[in-house]
Amino acid sequence: MITATKRTRASRATAPSLAAKEPLRGSVEASCVERLTGVNRCPRGGHSQYVRTQGAVTDQLSRRQVRVYQLYSRTSGKHVQIQGKRVTATAEDGNMYARLFVETDTFGSRVRIRGAESGRYLCMNRKGKLVGKPNGRSRDCIFTEIVLENNYTAFQNAKYEGWYVAFTRKGRPIKASRTRENQREVHFIKRLHTGPPPFPNTDQSKHFEFIRFPATRRAKRNRKSRTSS
Repeated sequence: MITATKRTRASRATAPSLAAKEPLRGSVEASCVERLTGVNRCPRGGHSQYVRTQGAVTDQLSRRQVRVYQLYSRTSGKHVQIQGKRVTATAEDGNMYARLFVETDTFGSRVRIRGAESGRYLCMNRKGKLVGKPNGRSRDCIFTEIVLENNYTAFQNAKYEGWYVAFTRKGRPIKASRTRENQREVHFIKRLHTGPPPFPNTDQSKHFEFIRFPATRRAKRNRKSRTSS
C-alpha cells in the first residue's frame, strides 16, 4: 500500500513538468517553415496570418502557373488588348492582341498580365494610367484578381490599393484614382481565345450545336397575344 501511494504521488508531481514540455500553439506551422528555410518566419497570428502575409509577397520558390484567355470588358463590349505602350478594350473576339498570358505571382490571387503578341505587361503608373511595359517585375505590374458577387472579375493594383483596371464604353482606359469595385467599368469576364487551334489535329469545323425544344404552352400563349395585338 505504501509503495502504491508513493507511485501516485510521484506521477502527480511529474504531470505539470510534462505539460510544460508540450509544444506551443502554432508550432506546427513554424516547424514546417523552419524545415524549408531554417528560419522561423511564421507570425504570431498562426498559419492564417502567415498565409495573408506571404500572399502579399512575390513567391520566389514556387513554379509559375500561366493561363491563356481574353478579358471581356463589361462596358465596352470588347476585349482588352496591349499594343506597345497603349492599352485599350476595343479588340474583337479572337484578335491576336487580345490573347493574354496571365502569370501567377504568389499562391494567392496576385497575377501579372502579359500580351501574347506584344510581349508587354499590363502596368499602372503613379498617375493611375494603364501602360504596357516590357518588364513586369515591379509591383505596379502586379494585380489582385477579385471575383465579385455578380461573377464578374476585377483587377486591383498591388502597389496602389483601391485602384482598379477600368475602361469606358469606347474602350479607353479610365484614371484608376476614380475607380471603385462596384462600378461597371472595372468588371471583366474571362473568355477563351477563339483563334487558331493549338494542335494541328484539332477539328476546326466543330461548333456548338443548338437543340430546338418544342414550344411550351406559355410560349404559345405569348405568341398568340402578340399576333392578336
